[in-house]
Amino acid sequence: QVQLVESGGGSAQAGGSLRLSCAASGSIFRINFMGWYRQAPGKQRELVARISGGGGVNYADSVKGRFTISRDNAKNTVYLQMNSLKPEDTDVYYCNYEGWGPPTWGQGTQVTVSS
Repeated sequence: QVQLVESGGGSAQAGGSLRLSCAASGSIFRINFMGWYRQAPGKQRELVARISGGGGVNYADSVKGRFTISRDNAKNTVYLQMNSLKPEDTDVYYCNYEGWGPPTWGQGTQVTVSS
């Protein structure tokens, strides 16, 4: 079983920056993906960014050029640097781990961007 502990998030003004972190612990499969998703009330959870253990990345079109995902494999930690934030980035952000078995989700962290 894998546990995820998220940190970061909070409030920022439009154009500002925030950084999210997510540390995984437990039965970490050596081949895995970690990433961030976000979800607004009444909407489906959507991919923000995802990174493989080898560093391959995927971004949602809406965040390309503004957000950067990275990971420290030695610490089993994934980071999401969010720059040039927009009010539409306001959501609950969830860390995700995909390895062997069903995916694991973090508890979610609120990101609020004011105009």
